[in-house]
Amino acid sequence: MSRFQGRTVLITGATGGIGRDLARAYSELGASAFLTDLPNGEGEKLARELRTAGGKATFYQADLAEAESAALIMDAAQREFGRIDILINNAGFGIWKSPLELSIEEWDSVLNVNLRGTFLCSREAAKVMKRQGTGGAIVNIASTRAVQSEPNSEAYAASKGGILSITHALALSLGPDRIRVNAISPGWIDNGKFGELRPEDHEQHPAGRVGTTMDIARACFYLTDPDNDFVTGINLTVDGGMTRKMIYVE
Repeated sequence: MSRFQGRTVLITGATGGIGRDLARAYSELGASAFLTDLPNGEGEKLARELRTAGGKATFYQADLAEAESAALIMDAAQREFGRIDILINNAGFGIWKSPLELSIEEWDSVLNVNLRGTFLCSREAAKVMKRQGTGGAIVNIASTRAVQSEPNSEAYAASKGGILSITHALALSLGPDRIRVNAISPGWIDNGKFGELRPEDHEQHPAGRVGTTMDIARACFYLTDPDNDFVTGINLTVDGGMTRKMIYVE
């Protein structure tokens, strides 16, 4: 029997490359998948795909830019599946713009979805997990951009850095309720948005390749496996070694 059989996983940002394949991966292992994202037509399609394959899945459209959405998402998940065992805070986006031109509204839009949304969803899911009395697991999808940057990424970098900090804070606050909170920082993940990759794209990674969405799924499996209840408060970097590589210009 799969370690996720009978468990409910809630995934935000479920229609993006990583979120979509997380949903598929957990569903294949027997989890009930509650999916949420902006209304874009892809969410219902994904949920139908998982149900057709024999899984249990439903899609709930919500915008994490609206603070009240987090509580509504958790209420809907409970109505559908009766419980929440795993939360994966995957929703997020960036605005790539010079800091000299980035508006307050644009800054707030990124921070509100990426960081505030992570906190509010974690808080509301933790309330449910605490009432259930069986613990739970929360995984926050951060980024290697929390510790290294390219130009014009200030809002995104700040939001991901905040996610790392809130992860270890929540791990301590929620530990007494047996709720584990961890983060994953993906590096370059081929999620279908980059077009055809070149040999040099792979070769620059110490691991010899660009990452895949399944690399992130397997990291999530590790952090949400109920047997791994001694792992909390960590940031698991999944980047093929790139943040450990020194760069020299010859």
